[in-house]
Amino acid sequence: MHANRPPSPGTPIPLTQRARGEHMAHDSHQRAIRAAAARLGRRRFLTVTAAAAALAFTTNLPVAQAAQVSPHALADNPFTLGVASGDPLPDAVVLWTRLAPRPYEPGNGLPEEGTVKVGWEIARDERFQRVARRGTASAHAEFNYTVHVDAKGLEPDRVYWYRFRAGSWTSPVGRTRTTPATGAKVRDIRFGLVSCQAYHDGYFTAYRHLAGEDLDAVFHVGDYQYEYAVTAVGGARNYTDRTLPALFNTETMTLEDYRLRYALYKSDEDLQAAHAAFPWYVTWDDHETENNYAGDTDEKDGPPEEFLIRRAAAYRAYWENMPLRMPQRPDGADMRLYRRFHYGKLAQFDILDTRQYRSNQAYGDGWQYPGPESEDPSRTLTGAAQERWLLDGFQRSTATWNVLPQQVTFSQRKNTTAARSKLSMDSWDGYPASRERILAGVERAGLANFVVLTGDVHVHYAFDIKKDFDDPDSRTLGVEFVGTSISSGKDGADKPANWATYMDANPHMKFYNGRRGYVTVSLDEQRAQADYKTVSAVTTPNAPLTTAASFVSEAGNPGLKQV
Repeated sequence: MHANRPPSPGTPIPLTQRARGEHMAHDSHQRAIRAAAARLGRRRFLTVTAAAAALAFTTNLPVAQAAQVSPHALADNPFTLGVASGDPLPDAVVLWTRLAPRPYEPGNGLPEEGTVKVGWEIARDERFQRVARRGTASAHAEFNYTVHVDAKGLEPDRVYWYRFRAGSWTSPVGRTRTTPATGAKVRDIRFGLVSCQAYHDGYFTAYRHLAGEDLDAVFHVGDYQYEYAVTAVGGARNYTDRTLPALFNTETMTLEDYRLRYALYKSDEDLQAAHAAFPWYVTWDDHETENNYAGDTDEKDGPPEEFLIRRAAAYRAYWENMPLRMPQRPDGADMRLYRRFHYGKLAQFDILDTRQYRSNQAYGDGWQYPGPESEDPSRTLTGAAQERWLLDGFQRSTATWNVLPQQVTFSQRKNTTAARSKLSMDSWDGYPASRERILAGVERAGLANFVVLTGDVHVHYAFDIKKDFDDPDSRTLGVEFVGTSISSGKDGADKPANWATYMDANPHMKFYNGRRGYVTVSLDEQRAQADYKTVSAVTTPNAPLTTAASFVSEAGNPGLKQV
């Protein structure tokens, strides 16, 4: 089997008349978005009702009860985008798939309106001889024929296998696992940390290796897809055996654009393998919508009423294509993605959203000297409600480990050895008051074992989290594991050009590697261990995997030691 082969390789992929028409209408669609935004106005748009109405206006979603699509209409395999599971609980897990017989076309090659009945089953064995639960779900055209099944009534802390059926077709089999019972004594858990998978920057080889790991779950902390155009040869992949449709060679703006981009990404066989191997916990960063956006402000500080319509489209497509429950389904441009999970008494995971509620980046974003604007105590990266939820969760936690999966670098990161150095305004360095409130909450709650999981920066870092980052001798409050990208940034290097400067400028930085890959993290009662995995290249497929470094932090004695 050829790795990374999309469903329809070969010569240029033909588009149906509908697909060609929708692609040609892209510019007029953008004019319609701007017209809708102008009519609504910012204040009215910011209500849920107005946001939902604007999204309906710009996407022409069906509002009436749609007719059933006959199973005989599925002449081609509808499971081209694989299967996934996510957000496991002790007695339940979300099962996901998307019906897409022609995934590179608007509408997936299915009717513009209608529903398809999809059977599902989850079993205690890979051969499905001991089925635990089964049922039927509806794949609606309104949700791009995606399926979200909340499979309940399961047993805690056990492996299950699942699959779907539509018409005469059966999906690939996925493997998932429920979490331990609430309050259970758990010996250990092991999970993967992944982020940043720009299709146009290279192959998803790291996912093929990840699929072969022994893990309980995977945490994806953002940049699942990128809004940037993908050329006919797949950018840096430089395909010679296929030609991608021209509709991918544009920035994502509309709901149809985002849906198609997810189809392109999910057609990758390595990504499908990693989804089928483990349940995933997901959260977004910026590129699922647009680079470095902040709340209702886009990268170029355009009119919020226009950007929120784009954000509504992006959020809807994200929910459709992720293994998320109905409570995460967006209302217009709003979607609550922060949520909490437990692994018995061993670990509490507080998954954050650091994009939707943040203050705009100080000093115009980028790397800037800190000052009154960035250090304003009113600035927030999480928003007030999410911050209260997090700090309250710290206070109630009885877990050995408190883990914070989130997006952007938490620890201070200077880019020079000077006493006054520039910092990234897009990371927690641009919101120091927000960070100080979180760390004060860690101390108030008496959390002895605090771990932050991070993506975004396309490199591996390992940090000690200091009470005062400017004082290397100050108390260590926790550790941060920053995982590199799956492909974003292309091949990278073990020691980027700024490696020595960064290591000298940041004494709490214990590791820095610029290759692509992922991190596996193991937790038990005695310690946390992070193994930093890298691949030698992503611009060519099938590169080998290396463990570049491993670090541990002892329970009750935070601070990283290399092993």
